[in-house]
Amino acid sequence: MINFFPEIVRHQKQGKVIGVYSICSSNQFVIEAAMLQAKKDGSAVLIEPTVNQVNQFGGYTGNTPSQFVSQIKETANDMTFPFDRVVLGGDHLGPNPWKKAPAEQAMEKSRNLVEAYVLSGFRKIHLDTSIRCADDPGKPHTPMDDAIVARRAVDLCKIAEATARKSRGESALPVYVIGTEVPVPGGVEGGLEAVEVTTVEAAKQTIEVTRDAFLQAGLEDAWNRVIATVVQPGVEFGDTSVKSYNPAEAEALSSFIETVDGIVFEAHSTDYQREADLQRLTADHFAILKVGPWLTYAFREAVFALAITEQEWLESRKGVSLSHVRRVLEDIMLEKSEYWEGYYHGTAFDRQFARKYSYSDRSRYYWQNTRVQKALEQLFSNLRKYPPPLTILSQFLPNQYEAVRGGALARTPEALVHHKIMEVTGIYSRATGFRELFR
Repeated sequence: MINFFPEIVRHQKQGKVIGVYSICSSNQFVIEAAMLQAKKDGSAVLIEPTVNQVNQFGGYTGNTPSQFVSQIKETANDMTFPFDRVVLGGDHLGPNPWKKAPAEQAMEKSRNLVEAYVLSGFRKIHLDTSIRCADDPGKPHTPMDDAIVARRAVDLCKIAEATARKSRGESALPVYVIGTEVPVPGGVEGGLEAVEVTTVEAAKQTIEVTRDAFLQAGLEDAWNRVIATVVQPGVEFGDTSVKSYNPAEAEALSSFIETVDGIVFEAHSTDYQREADLQRLTADHFAILKVGPWLTYAFREAVFALAITEQEWLESRKGVSLSHVRRVLEDIMLEKSEYWEGYYHGTAFDRQFARKYSYSDRSRYYWQNTRVQKALEQLFSNLRKYPPPLTILSQFLPNQYEAVRGGALARTPEALVHHKIMEVTGIYSRATGFRELFR
């Protein structure tokens, strides 16, 4: 598999605006669209499921690491995209899914998790042991002691190194990312006023304490493959608002990383930032930009637009059974509320609105449900059999209408959905300059 990370770090240290965007999603249409974007750019694609999406117990997607890799290989084959241009990473690998257990139990599961990821061919490993477990000292919702976090990161790194050397040899050793952002990824639950830029002191402490722990454990070679540390540059999103990047707030942080050899910043929750802000983030050495909910939000927008198109176009046509996909999705979200109930607040109307339109897009947890999938297939089948007229596309999918009119896009539901998602991947491709690595 291609390894472009050293080149990105080298360009960054030379002051060049070159970075990479990371697809943090397991949605099939998102992954397909990301591969289409990479084909268009002549570049590679970086795909990173989180520990909650994919783990040795299946995660909320039902996929173990090896199953996820098989899915990606199958998708690459279907999309005629070279699998050797797919780089797989694991996001927030650590005890987070098992944080209610005692630390040793949670860490044992974390060791098995990292082993499973590396055995399956994941090459970018984010070691995140910052979460507090049930018997850890200190108050809930306060930062863990840096020394404990570093010691646990070393514990997992040893597993990753031994597994990689045994299974894949010296030529395929992982690269590592350390650190974490605050708040937890996926969008804040309340207002954005509490989002604070990581201080230089905190970033420096994370790097120094983790480096010392690696070196003391004899992991100097692994430390030389630490490419990034996760920090909070001051970007976040809530249900209906976005905190945009303010370069002045992160100026000291940006200047600091210029003094650190071999390491850049990784920024999470960059969803919904404007293209100019993403470009400035890349220029300010936030060289790895994670995006997830914005991609499934675009997918949801496309599906909802097609559902309205289906109703307007086919509701009165004899012999056609409408998909009612929006209603099916809402019913399933109400029946299985665990993925949104603790995140959406307010009145019944507020929560209903959020289930459909929140930036945090908790609906992304439900598209793999069997009933939702069946409704989605019905929607696509109806629109394949009866392609919608241009006039309706103009009303509900105006950008896709223009592409169809210009002959650049087929009038199929799959193509329309991919194109909608690629509006987002295109922004990240341009903003990071990632495709320039391959020119």
